[in-house]
Amino acid sequence: METATATDSGLRAERVTRTAGGHLIVDGVSVTPPQGSLVGLLGPNGSGKSTLLRLLAGVLAPTSGVVTLDGRPLNDLPRKAIARRVAVVEQNAATQSELTVGEVVRLGRIPHRRAWSAASAADEEAVRHALERTGLMDRADQLWHTLSGGERQRAQIARALAQQPRELLLDEPTNHLDIRHQLDLLSLVADLPVTTVIALHDLNLAAMYCDQLIVLRKGRVAACGTPRDVLTEDLVAEVYGVRADITHDDDGHGRPHIRFLGGHGPSSSVRPG
Repeated sequence: METATATDSGLRAERVTRTAGGHLIVDGVSVTPPQGSLVGLLGPNGSGKSTLLRLLAGVLAPTSGVVTLDGRPLNDLPRKAIARRVAVVEQNAATQSELTVGEVVRLGRIPHRRAWSAASAADEEAVRHALERTGLMDRADQLWHTLSGGERQRAQIARALAQQPRELLLDEPTNHLDIRHQLDLLSLVADLPVTTVIALHDLNLAAMYCDQLIVLRKGRVAACGTPRDVLTEDLVAEVYGVRADITHDDDGHGRPHIRFLGGHGPSSSVRPG
C-alpha cells in the first residue's frame, strides 16, 4: 500500500521486507512519501517503525524489495551521495559531550566536503541558516551536553538541516520531551521545506501535524492516508487494543481528536505505545 501514486522521484520503498534472527520485522511494506509532505509513521512498540526508517535511510538493507532514491536503488549509491539527500535524526540522538552546538551542526556538512578540506563559505552559510531556522543561533558556542532535552533535539535537527537534505527521517524525536517541547519540535518540523517521515507514538500529535499517516502492525501496513481517514475508532481498537472516542475539527480539514477510554471500564488517560 502506498501513500501516493508511484513516481521515480524522491525516496520510495517497494514491497520491502526485513528479517532479523529468523523473525520478520518488516513485511512487504511500500511507501512513497508525497513531495514536501510530513508523513507520520505510527504503530505499537515492535511494529517495525524504526526498522522501516533505517531501511529508508539505507542504514539497513532489505531482505527483499527495494528502496530507491530518484529511481535508483540505495545499494547502488555511495553513502556520501545518500547523505547529501537524506538526513536522519535518531531517537535520543547523542554526540560527544565536549562539542559545542555549532560544532555539532557543522557535522552535517561532512557529506558535502572533501576529506581534510577546510569549511567553505557555503558550509558556514548552511550552518548559520540551520541554527537560525531552529532558534539556536545564540547557543552556537554553548556545549551541547548543557542543553535541555528539547534543545538537544533541535540541535540534532539543525545538524540534519545543515546537510541541506530533500528528505528528512526522524525516529520518535519527541520521546522524553514535555508537551511544550513536543509542540515546539513538531511545529518546527512541519514548517521545514523538505519531505519528512517521522515515527511517533502520540496519535493526537500525529493528527495535528501530519499530512499523511502510515500505521504499522506486526511489520505490515494496517492503514495509510490522511489523519481523518486513518484514525478511526476501529483502527485504534484493532491496532492498539484500546477503545477510543474520536471527534473531528469542523474547520474543513476534519483533523481527528482522540479521547482514549482504555481497554475496559471507565474513561482513563491511557496512551498507546
